Amino acid sequence: MPRRRTTSSASSTAPSAPSAPSSSPTPRNRTPQPVRVRRRSFGDFVKAFFAFVALAGLVAGVPLALALTVGWPLPGGAPSLDWLQREITVETFLHILTVIVWLAWAQFTACVLVEVKAALSGAGVPGRVPGSGPSQLLARQLVAALLLVGATAASLTPGLSQLGQSLEGNQRPAVAAAQQTPGLFAQQQEQAAATAGALAEQAGQAEQAAARADGGGSAAHGDTKYYRIQPPEGRHHDSLWEVAERHLGDGRRYKEIFELNKDRVQPDGSRLSEASLIRPGWIMEMPGDARGGELVEMPDEAPNVSEQVQQQISDYARSGDHAQGGGHTGGGSGDARVSLPEQRPAPATPAPATPAPATPATPAPSAGQDHATPAAGEAEASFGLPEALLAAPLLAAGLLGALGRRRRQALWQSALGAVGGRRGMEPPTPTGDAQDVQDALLVGADPDGVRLLDRSLRGLAASLAAESRALPVVYAAWMSGNGDLHLQLAQPAGKPPAPWQLGQDQTFWMLTRAEAERYEEAETAAPYPGLVSLGTMDDSRLLLNLEAVPGIVSLSGTEADRAAVFASVAAELATNGWSDRMTITLVGFGDDLTPLAPNRIRHLDGFEDLFETMSAETRQRRGALGAAGHDSVLTGRTGPAQHTRWAPHLVLLAAQPSDEEALRLAELAADAGRLGIGYLVGTGGTDLPGAAWEMEITGQGRLLAPLLGLELDAQLLPVAQQRAVVELFSDADPEHGSDGSGGSGNRPPFLVDVSEQGRPAVYARLVGTYEIIGLDAPDGDRSAQLHEALALLLLHREGVHPRVLSSALWPRGVTEDVRDALLDRLRTWLGTDPDGGARLRTDATGRLTLARSVVSDLDVLRSLYYEATQGRGAGSRQVRGRLLTDALVLVRGPLLADRPEGRYRWLTHEIIDAQLPLLVADTGLALCEFHLERDRAEKAIEALNAALRTAPADERLWHELLRATHATDDTDRLRALAADLIGRSGARGLPPRTEALLDELLPTWRDGAAAAG
Repeated sequence: MPRRRTTSSASSTAPSAPSAPSSSPTPRNRTPQPVRVRRRSFGDFVKAFFAFVALAGLVAGVPLALALTVGWPLPGGAPSLDWLQREITVETFLHILTVIVWLAWAQFTACVLVEVKAALSGAGVPGRVPGSGPSQLLARQLVAALLLVGATAASLTPGLSQLGQSLEGNQRPAVAAAQQTPGLFAQQQEQAAATAGALAEQAGQAEQAAARADGGGSAAHGDTKYYRIQPPEGRHHDSLWEVAERHLGDGRRYKEIFELNKDRVQPDGSRLSEASLIRPGWIMEMPGDARGGELVEMPDEAPNVSEQVQQQISDYARSGDHAQGGGHTGGGSGDARVSLPEQRPAPATPAPATPAPATPATPAPSAGQDHATPAAGEAEASFGLPEALLAAPLLAAGLLGALGRRRRQALWQSALGAVGGRRGMEPPTPTGDAQDVQDALLVGADPDGVRLLDRSLRGLAASLAAESRALPVVYAAWMSGNGDLHLQLAQPAGKPPAPWQLGQDQTFWMLTRAEAERYEEAETAAPYPGLVSLGTMDDSRLLLNLEAVPGIVSLSGTEADRAAVFASVAAELATNGWSDRMTITLVGFGDDLTPLAPNRIRHLDGFEDLFETMSAETRQRRGALGAAGHDSVLTGRTGPAQHTRWAPHLVLLAAQPSDEEALRLAELAADAGRLGIGYLVGTGGTDLPGAAWEMEITGQGRLLAPLLGLELDAQLLPVAQQRAVVELFSDADPEHGSDGSGGSGNRPPFLVDVSEQGRPAVYARLVGTYEIIGLDAPDGDRSAQLHEALALLLLHREGVHPRVLSSALWPRGVTEDVRDALLDRLRTWLGTDPDGGARLRTDATGRLTLARSVVSDLDVLRSLYYEATQGRGAGSRQVRGRLLTDALVLVRGPLLADRPEGRYRWLTHEIIDAQLPLLVADTGLALCEFHLERDRAEKAIEALNAALRTAPADERLWHELLRATHATDDTDRLRALAADLIGRSGARGLPPRTEALLDELLPTWRDGAAAAG
């Protein structure tokens, strides 16, 4: 996970060539640039003067005034019994108050001493004086104002900064450090940090100039240097990113260090690899231009390094490419340098060989392949699939799940229409961009990641509730490539409940993927529904908790780039799988996104509508929290009303507000984090009032937030993909394109010849046990994989993209040669038709299709039903009865009833599990109607029972079974069926329509139900 980088650290390691002074200050939300020395203004001296007067008055004036006016308040000797029996007078109270004032003065004086010592020594964050929160804060501000104008400003910065700023680099997490201390103190911190960075930059430039003057600069001659990884002495573990930032001027140059040291044997016997983290005691060879720290001649002139460490570095120098004379210029080990961290001497013995905890700067790459990334060694292009969705696994999983639910809803709603007079069983087959987007969703989706994230967060909430602990405020979540989850807290919240554990510091809680897999479903509200993906750094994905931001999040950049970010955020919030419910308000954009989630998304035209709506909701939420006795929505989510209250409201305002509107919005958002309301506002680049966090989207798809230490590959949803996604959802709408008259909309996409002359060459039985007729059994080791690939192709006669096929069979990734080898085996197994054509083909779009001679029983079932209701059977009663009977005979059980465990996981994305029961139910209902027309009630009951074995939850079948049974005039049989229905309904009871039908057919059924109860 990425670690926050500071301007001071970037400045201290800037290139040696002095840059020309800029005519305008560096934008706050741009990439950090070398900091110029800030000249002290008259206001700084005024502040320092008043701070000196205040300190003198509080530290020296208070005791002097007490001594002159009241005197010593305590008795001069040991108290006696007479002293306890004296009358309490006004003087006694004054003495008691004087003692209290003396104690308060002593506490404040101690705070001043602690702050002055920390500021002058630069030792880091000062210690806390017990029970002195406000006093120590006041002392810190006064000391900061006094010393800011002095020569000690550089050493003052580490002691004052609560954000982890130091000359070595930042030592605090990224987003958790983003909430700056408000008021004057925050400005003084920023000024002190800027001054410190400028002084450090000047020192570095002077050092380089001196090195160039005497010709002995290591960078000039390319001498080899080494750095020894230090243990975490009161800080987080070191990382390659921070080493590169301190000594090379840019954390992104960590890859150069990695390339110089990968696979070389370290002193503890282990090696640096892409899947490992650096450990204390390891030696890192550095590029020739590395600088900073204490450079020591090796191995003979190293007074600050033990002999053991000297030997380790000498041994390490003889490994790697340059040991054979390549890779570096300059001398051998005798010319080497070791870079020691400032103010932190190296230990004499190697640190234990245990891996360091994961740090944001060096995320551990996944052992397997993420859904968003092509498999290792797969150099192929994306075959026209949108890369934006391939790189967004959580967004793709949410969209795919929501699309499946929408299509199932359309099926069930259409099932309420007349048999044969409604839309068909198949959703519309997408084409063009919509087809590419659907394939990208299938390839990129990571439903397991969504499931684990949801279970982990709900499990955490349940564990905290069981311990009567409140939910901590979470600013962000990091999902590493190997599936580990890191929560970044706003502040330390104690020890996390098992199996969660502390991360690299007290503000990180971590859960490994293995522990997350063991979580059961927790009956609790979603604790952090406002999390949304912003992008990735290396292999770690950042999810920002928009509702927890203490103010507004601003996003600058061009309008088109901002729109792609806003669309991605809106689409994921509307469809994600780790939220119960929320409201997403889109202002000035996104009116076409409503079909993604009509119950979540609402659109407002302008700022005035937004201000009116959010002002009322802010007042309502503030009052509701007060009435419930909660200090924030997080405490409410673990209470008894967790499922009905405190859902987040996230506002996305794409257009930049005017100055007046921005001020009104800032006032409105001042208390938003506590109320569960988040604001993401677009801006043209100027500072936005009330913006707690500032981000910028570049034309290259990079999301930058220098003050937060973030530089991500942004998650985007460009306008073309946005329109295609909306098209998929619109086409799945039950009302879309349906006139209720049947017609061509009921025609299946693939029809087979159901006559005797239409016997296929290859026939696969998918409904029930999986069987294949017409092919020899494949090799035993490859059989299961070949059967699964053929089943996928049979269920998608329109064609399957090669990447969809490989993603279905190998969810964690596969190389191109392995996939091609499977396709070759599948092509060979299926063989060719008599005309010489291959049965596995590739169409004009590059998708894999099957020849018409390869048929499944599901294809035959669809064709028989279509012919019976709209084809030849529509005009011939005899033909209709025969076709419907033949269709029902094909139903032998559920789809792929004997599929092996662990395979066919792609079926979770399909709607065939809803299509097949409806198709069987429609067939049974049509055959029942056919028999009842001739008063053959027993035949009708037989057809309905056959359909119920596959579609037991279809209420229409039970209704027709009641009517058919009633037609037999057998009251006992009807009463027994009613009792069976009541038993199946359980505690939920019978549906209202079923109760109404029983009242009509069997008025006494309630008496029987009461007797049974």
